[in-house]
Amino acid sequence: MYYVNLTSARIAIDWEAAAVTSVTLDQRELVAAQAPLFTLGLRDTDSKLHRVQATAAASCSVNGASATYTGFDGLDLTVTITATDKDGSLVWGISVDNRTDMLVEWVDFPTVDLAPLKKNGGEGELLFPYNEGALVDDLNKRPSWISPHEPEYPSLGSYCVFPNMMFAQFMAYLADGRGLYVGAHDGARGVKGIDYINADGNTRLQLRLYCGVNYGDSWVCPFPVVWQAFEGSWEDAAEIYRAWFETDLPRGVKKLADNRDLPDWYEDAPLVVTYPVRGIHDMDKMEPNALFPYVNALPRIEEIADCVKSRLLVLLMHWEGTAPWAPPYVWPPYGGVEGFNAMRDALHDKGHLFGVYCSGFGYTIQSNLNEYNMEKEYAERGLEAGMCAGPDGKVAISRICTGQRKGYDICPASELGREILKEAYMPLFESGVDYSQILDQNHGGGQYFCYSREHGHAPAPGPWMTENMQDLLTDWNGVAGKMLLGCESAAAEPFIGNMLFSDNRFELAWQLGRPVPLYAYIYHEYLRNFMGNQVCCPFPETLDTLRHRMGYSFSAGDCMTVALMPDGGLYPNWGGRNFTSPPDFDKAMTFAANMQAFYRDTAKAHLYDGRMVKPCTFTVEQAPHYDDARATFPPVFSTAWEKDGKRAQVFVNPNDTAVTLTMNGAGITVPAMDAVMVEI
Repeated sequence: MYYVNLTSARIAIDWEAAAVTSVTLDQRELVAAQAPLFTLGLRDTDSKLHRVQATAAASCSVNGASATYTGFDGLDLTVTITATDKDGSLVWGISVDNRTDMLVEWVDFPTVDLAPLKKNGGEGELLFPYNEGALVDDLNKRPSWISPHEPEYPSLGSYCVFPNMMFAQFMAYLADGRGLYVGAHDGARGVKGIDYINADGNTRLQLRLYCGVNYGDSWVCPFPVVWQAFEGSWEDAAEIYRAWFETDLPRGVKKLADNRDLPDWYEDAPLVVTYPVRGIHDMDKMEPNALFPYVNALPRIEEIADCVKSRLLVLLMHWEGTAPWAPPYVWPPYGGVEGFNAMRDALHDKGHLFGVYCSGFGYTIQSNLNEYNMEKEYAERGLEAGMCAGPDGKVAISRICTGQRKGYDICPASELGREILKEAYMPLFESGVDYSQILDQNHGGGQYFCYSREHGHAPAPGPWMTENMQDLLTDWNGVAGKMLLGCESAAAEPFIGNMLFSDNRFELAWQLGRPVPLYAYIYHEYLRNFMGNQVCCPFPETLDTLRHRMGYSFSAGDCMTVALMPDGGLYPNWGGRNFTSPPDFDKAMTFAANMQAFYRDTAKAHLYDGRMVKPCTFTVEQAPHYDDARATFPPVFSTAWEKDGKRAQVFVNPNDTAVTLTMNGAGITVPAMDAVMVEI
């Protein structure tokens, strides 16, 4: 048995059994069962995947802090593991000496089965960097579309992959004020699967490292995987990761205070107003609605602006001249450039902003929403050569947004794929709009899996994907100028310097557990996002929760969003079908106006580019506003911030009545639909 003693923790590794057998935090045992320390995913030349677990090794040679495994069912492989104590952390390393003709596609390492979560018979919670960030207390609370599907080709947009829906390279297990931090400190930000699995009721932490090597190549993990014990709450785990992040920033990342390339409007925290100009929901018949021609929306836009007394960002859906959500071609706008430009100019004349949703890296051959069809062009131009291919070299139909479209996934690392995307988006970059969610459907800004051996990249997922996307987005930034770019689910870590304003879908975290502002905690000094159109919100559409979701987003330092129905009313959230109980428009406007004034007059210094810190604890007399099995809204949303050495805590109350709380022995009253800030 090999022991590593950390501050208030002890870890036991049985090299011969190839398993972590114990993790104790101040006498609390976290390991619930033995799991194979590593699993290799090997792809043979016929494209078949083979799994080789650590326990299959015929021989194990131990040398203190390392072990070497050989004899894997006749495969000529050697795997070496290291586990060393460095600065109070356990630092893991792994290498695979491959003497076969197979490809080392991925390595799951280090795998450990921890105790059950709270709602599975244990006491644990899991901090999970999914979208905004989630605290998970139930292994079984996962809808089918984000269940632990193994990532594979063709990709699903909902895989728990970094950089994608997973924005950071760590997770943490917490129990009774203590926790275990598990992080990949990879400055290249290569592709990883980061997930948790219900392993017979226990909590399996899975870190899948995609190697990006060729057939017959060996692989040495070029970064450390770090385990660290900590005391406190999820913020304390975030502090560990942020401390590493700030020693090795991604390419092109600057603090907002130092970024001279930002447009003037960025720090104004505009209210985002989004709506479709065709149909009323994503799968509707795509005929013009009452907000088309574009200028038809101006009276309602001005009414909202008068109510909230702030700048607006008008963000169009279903504006594409091709078909809604039918990437990559979007230009010219529906109805023609003249009407589109008239709306742009009218908004700019009033000091407002104009933006559009796009749809990322798909290539649509047939829209399911109108007659748009590109099969002829696809065949005549031989565009299959620019599409993502599977391990067998074949191009399969995309699995992204199949309700709206049929098509394929473009590989932006291929020369032809780059050409298609440039052709599609260059007119948009030159259009004079202020913002484009250019990579909607590419969560976090990541590209899809491609195994092609013809594109010039490695024939399997790996770090090349991150590097390629950084190159592509940097090129786009250079062409787009002051037009900001964004993606669905907020930019994953390697791309935060390129996509500075994105649809941060924190509401998706309720599908797994409880959202926490983990994204803002780590990155807010470098960028901000907006609340988004709230698609897939889990709350009943008959319940008016819009202000509470606005309050969550505002307290995290992001911009609020409202979605307009064609009659000028408010959607409960985009994508729904029940419009019988829309949110209260007047209350939503009052709340938005109060938050905009609070930001402008009181909290801007902290909420714009401040550093989120751990808040002070407080008690509240009122019960949660809404509490059921799906989710809970606290009586107030609260975050704490540091700016220029001064700390302050913000309390946001979206309710119809005042909320009274006690913090550090002092009583604080937060007026209805308003906010207060207190120095701490």
